[in-house]
Amino acid sequence: MRGSDYAELKAFVTVVGHGNFARAAAELGISASALSRTIGELEKRLGMRLLNRTTRSLSLTDAGERLHARFKPAMMEMEAAVQDAVSSRDRPAGMLRVHVPNAPAAAFLEPVLGKFHAAYPDVVLDVTVDDSVPNIVEAGYDVGVRLGESLEADMVAVKLGGDQREIVVGSPDYIARHGRPREPADLLRHRCINWRQPGSPGLYKWQFVKNGRWFSVTVDGPLIVSHRAMAVTAAVQGVGLAFRAEGLLRSLIDQGKLVPLLEEWCGNFPGWYLCYPKQRYTAPSVRAFVDFLKRSTGPRGRTSAR
Repeated sequence: MRGSDYAELKAFVTVVGHGNFARAAAELGISASALSRTIGELEKRLGMRLLNRTTRSLSLTDAGERLHARFKPAMMEMEAAVQDAVSSRDRPAGMLRVHVPNAPAAAFLEPVLGKFHAAYPDVVLDVTVDDSVPNIVEAGYDVGVRLGESLEADMVAVKLGGDQREIVVGSPDYIARHGRPREPADLLRHRCINWRQPGSPGLYKWQFVKNGRWFSVTVDGPLIVSHRAMAVTAAVQGVGLAFRAEGLLRSLIDQGKLVPLLEEWCGNFPGWYLCYPKQRYTAPSVRAFVDFLKRSTGPRGRTSAR
């Protein structure tokens, strides 16, 4: 149908429903003469008379009867569909596509999946857990979790949890065999476990800070992994030194399985953010998900994800 076809057909159904041009025109918010012209245009376009009109009566022709019988139910279904869409405008529902790296998925999302489902049973979460950094919009995601340093332009960012700190760790056995590094430059003489971020061609550089200035060190060693938890496991086994978020290492440190190193060179950074495209209309499911995780983590929430 052309853009004006639906309006003409709706005018026709309204006239038939009222049996009167004046009352139908009042419902449509136009004059009776304008409505009469609209019906005339419809009849001219279809090449047939739909209504028999006199000054006192209005009746359907055979063609009008057939058109009305077929189109009125279809029009009612279309208007019901529109109304349903409008009524669900403020109700979180439908598919929500989320991209989240492994560490924040375990720290922030997994512990609250049950509570989120109970609060928003009509939202279907489609979660991709992966350490790559795709473009949120181009990859078709509604929401992503990113480190502050990786936030894309034109995105709304909401902080998850508190600041982060990465530290160097090694097993007591490794330190007994190879000694302690005293400054980051010493790492060049140590066996370090490297991490290759999925989707990135290079290896992750270890970040340190001195007098407020950040710098990186390119390390070398016997193992390269794409999953950072494996690096920690290998460090416990004495393969080499690892570099990861302090919170994720704390229990192993407390158990004496790992020893923190170079702590005075390891600084805090902002940590993880929920992000979604900046636009005039934000879907209710996106607002619900962002607000829920923000409440669940907050400034005192779990801050050990990296």
